[in-house]
Amino acid sequence: MRPGRILLTGHSHQAWPDVALEAQRRAFEDAATYVDDKWEEAIHPLVARVARGIARRLGYEEEQAIAFGQNTHELVFRLLSCFPFDARTRIVTTTGEFHSLDRQLRRLEEEGVRVEWVDAADKATLPQRLVDAISPGTTLVAVSAVFFEDGALLGDLPEIAARAAEVGAVLLLDAYHAFNVVPVPLADLPGEVYVTAGGYKYAQFGEACCFLRIPPGSERRPLYTGWFANFAELALPRAERARVGYGPGASRFAGSTYDASPFYRAAAVLDHFEGFGMDVDRLRAISLRQTERILARLDEADAARLGFELVTPRERERRGGFVALRTAHAAGLVQALRQRGVYVDSRGSILRIGPAPYLLDEEIDRGVEALVECAAALAA
Repeated sequence: MRPGRILLTGHSHQAWPDVALEAQRRAFEDAATYVDDKWEEAIHPLVARVARGIARRLGYEEEQAIAFGQNTHELVFRLLSCFPFDARTRIVTTTGEFHSLDRQLRRLEEEGVRVEWVDAADKATLPQRLVDAISPGTTLVAVSAVFFEDGALLGDLPEIAARAAEVGAVLLLDAYHAFNVVPVPLADLPGEVYVTAGGYKYAQFGEACCFLRIPPGSERRPLYTGWFANFAELALPRAERARVGYGPGASRFAGSTYDASPFYRAAAVLDHFEGFGMDVDRLRAISLRQTERILARLDEADAARLGFELVTPRERERRGGFVALRTAHAAGLVQALRQRGVYVDSRGSILRIGPAPYLLDEEIDRGVEALVECAAALAA
């Protein structure tokens, strides 16, 4: 880590371990060695290895169908494209979903898709209100396991999944703010459950390694499809191809040619975590201890008197991997802290403070102290 910086943006982008640099070099070396043969010789085995590691950290058996994309939006839209873009499709979601899904669903509403927006402000009652909204005729339920603005965990996930399964709806779970920091009992969820997340945040993979877990037996036919989705079809003359075919497992949701270097990083970082015994349970314990330390320092400073409102749940079982505060000066505080070498971020009026496993306790203390001092200066 470079001196003079305190990175409290672990919820947004954790720093790459040193092993990622060597992985980038290996990507170049394999390309130089194998040229176009690199796919069979190096990349496809590497992708399969990363898929097994991701499945394990999601709590599944290692042999899962994991489709990959540059970002979760690409994968989510591929799933959305399995359904008609008109009034036949009814989607239940919340007002607390990430920007890309929120924007995409609002755009689909303009095409006639029916979207039921469940207010996410009251997290205590949200699970039951979601269950109530999942009525017969619902096509898809799209929700977050941990919400990106306030770090709150979605409660009663098994009940939500059971209701979706009962009415024949697909469940799409955004697990980005859970992956590699909050264990979620995904393997026990009933029904047709798709899980999306990526390596940019808590996994330390860097960009362009996002994924979608495909449930066993899926026969969905994405409208948004690429030539990687059925290599077997390519051997047939085009005149002999009738209905567009899809390959087995994850290939059904595949796109087209991609940059493979993120998989080199991901494989190296997964090995790095394993080498230190950093499974998700241990990472969760570290995260909880760190967020509790942030809360304790804020309480000691009487943060409420400076205009801060805590929006992250205090309860350990309901709190994700960061602490969120509502303040009228969120954007200004981000800039003021950056001048002091303290990195946080904001979403509207919410300031987010996210630790990471590599942070020292004294760095957390100094970061919160700087926040309090900057807030006091703005309030003066």
